[in-house]
Amino acid sequence: MGVAAKMAILIGVMALLAAVAPAAAAPPVKYVAVERGRLAYVETGRGEPLVLVHGGMQDYRFWAPHMAALGKHFHVIAYSRRNHYPNDISAEGWADTAADLHAHDLAALIAALRLGPVNLVAHSSGAHAALFFVDQHPELVRTLVVNEPPASGLLASDPALGEVGRAFNTSLGPSREAFKAGDLAAGVRLFTDAVSGPGAFEQRSAEQKAMLMDNAVAHQVDAISSRPRPVYTCEMAKRISVPVLITNGERSPRFFHAVTDELARCIGHAKRASFPASHGVPQEAPIEFDDAVRSFLAPRPPG
Repeated sequence: MGVAAKMAILIGVMALLAAVAPAAAAPPVKYVAVERGRLAYVETGRGEPLVLVHGGMQDYRFWAPHMAALGKHFHVIAYSRRNHYPNDISAEGWADTAADLHAHDLAALIAALRLGPVNLVAHSSGAHAALFFVDQHPELVRTLVVNEPPASGLLASDPALGEVGRAFNTSLGPSREAFKAGDLAAGVRLFTDAVSGPGAFEQRSAEQKAMLMDNAVAHQVDAISSRPRPVYTCEMAKRISVPVLITNGERSPRFFHAVTDELARCIGHAKRASFPASHGVPQEAPIEFDDAVRSFLAPRPPG
């Protein structure tokens, strides 16, 4: 048998072994104590700390497709916000939109894990919380990446933009009514379709649908809570001095584009990136999103 034939057989055997090899084990779930509770998190990698903050009806599992790629360059921590799986969940607990409270929890997690200043990558309502966190603790932030935070307060000063916000709020009305009535399944489906387009819920995988349902209660709290929602303002955004990347889905509702345009205008120095996706950019375009994050952060080799 010639050398070429032997090499072909060897390559074929290696390819077969790679195909049947078990996938890398998922990082184990850990817990960190915070005020009046604990938060679940997973971590991987070495280097500068990179904290991933999920959006509404999600938890640390939202970031599972990103952990390995980002963990090659950073110490990556993905956690579940309070009142989200697998943390304690209650209809009397925190609302998903309580961005100021979730920002306090983020600070507690960073302190408890002794992470020091961190890079933040955050999605949707988690990105809203991240904006409040940066305002409350600028000394704890190295860089900030936010995908479409629902920071409607940025639209309040312009009547035309305010109307965009009101129209989007109206589109969420059917899901809000379903949550109030206790029909979590309908609420989840209607909300997903409102933020990501008609039929979006049915296009989600079984695992993604299960995660949405696991975290529906925090959205139910949004619908029934009387606590005023925190307002993020342009003046707060103007105080941001760290590097910022703002990302968008090309097919996202006009509301998210209006908010991110105003956020970029107020910050002044933010970079922008757009992806062929709807609101769930990290979920719908994970490879492209990770590439953009790595390029923006230009990580130093792990030490």
